[in-house]
Amino acid sequence: MENNLDTLVEQIELLIAEGDKEQLQEYLDSLNISEVEDLIDELPEYGSTFIETLSINRAVNVFRILDFPTQERIIKKLSGAKITELINELPPDDRTAFFSELHGDAVKKMIILMPPEDRKEALTLLGYPEDSVGRLMTPDYVTVKQDFTVAQALEHIRKYGKDSETIDVIYVIDDKGVLLDDIRIREILLSAPDVKVADLMDNRLIALNAFDPQEEAINIFRMNNRVALPVTDKQGIMLGIVTVDDVLWIANEEYTEDIQRMGGSEALDEPYLDVSIWHLVKKRAPWLMVLFIGQLFTATVIEKYEVQLATAVVLMTFVPLITSSGGNTGSQASALIIQAMAMGEVNLSDWFRVFKRELISGVILGVILGVLGLLRIFGYHLFGEYGQDWFLISMVVGLSLVGVILWGSLVGSMLPFILRKLGADPATSSAPFVATLVDVTGLVIYFTVATSILKGTLL
Repeated sequence: MENNLDTLVEQIELLIAEGDKEQLQEYLDSLNISEVEDLIDELPEYGSTFIETLSINRAVNVFRILDFPTQERIIKKLSGAKITELINELPPDDRTAFFSELHGDAVKKMIILMPPEDRKEALTLLGYPEDSVGRLMTPDYVTVKQDFTVAQALEHIRKYGKDSETIDVIYVIDDKGVLLDDIRIREILLSAPDVKVADLMDNRLIALNAFDPQEEAINIFRMNNRVALPVTDKQGIMLGIVTVDDVLWIANEEYTEDIQRMGGSEALDEPYLDVSIWHLVKKRAPWLMVLFIGQLFTATVIEKYEVQLATAVVLMTFVPLITSSGGNTGSQASALIIQAMAMGEVNLSDWFRVFKRELISGVILGVILGVLGLLRIFGYHLFGEYGQDWFLISMVVGLSLVGVILWGSLVGSMLPFILRKLGADPATSSAPFVATLVDVTGLVIYFTVATSILKGTLL
């Protein structure tokens, strides 16, 4: 693949050097859309040249799959005529996605270039909240009435289907525009011409609300195997459709943001290599400072128990074991719940079920690791380590592991629910954050258990 791309780059550079625009256009039009995108990534200085050279339909298809920083860089270099042509030919949902990323003044300049009807449509779509389904929908779809015959429906589709985003699904509405049902095109194609559309309806309609969060659309698509879903308002009036390609794009963005947040960083707005060093530092520094402050509490806890540590130095040996076990358990539980929330498998109302499951699994995991801790101390005791108090030390480590791992499971699993309830992104409960929180509290558990068991012996 890489060798093929190198060959493409060499051929393109040769054509550009020769200045033969017709041959360049012919060559670009012969490539797959994804290959043109790869060329723009490899030769960013010629991105606007490629878009200017391509036929408008192919230019639109390439432009719509580029990331926003690349789109913005290209649009600044295009001629006024090409910008007008490109913006007017972009599908409404892709155009809305592009406009929503631009600064206000730039959006105004773009909207002025559009015909009155398209301008009204763009402003309507931009009026929905940023992360709502309304921003994803396109008003290009085909509807029929329930009293149509199949023959009339097919004639209607031939007349209006050309401008539709997809005709895989046809939507049935009443005289007021209220959505009644959706019918797959194969049902219409395989039915007799005189059959009524009403007879093909199965009343198993699945629709999105324009104000629903985009995450909900992702889950509904995943659960229902649809290529498109209708979008309605609160009165059930059909406003548009959302297609699976737009949902996959959003799902990829959500996944990327969650991974970055779970790693203890703010989500990047651009591809990693396009982000300046200073911007990268700004995204990472706040979280690192928060985590640093959290670790300062760890030092405070150790200072509080410095007398015990000075008396029984052996306790310090097991501090890394205790903190890492609790932190790992908390991070593990947090990751599982965040993933389950993202997939729609767990809702806010499920918090108590999750709590009970993590309570049981936390105890079991704690016992497993606690036994391992006991075996480790017993093994070293056979070689003369820990002296006559080896059993008490093993009990401290074993019971502390049970407590810390149980606590880590509960904190890691409940924190995403708390954040979701507060309206924050559950992914914000990143692995480093959970680990730091459990580290501090885990030390308190460890030293409390140690003080209780070793009092009168080592302490």
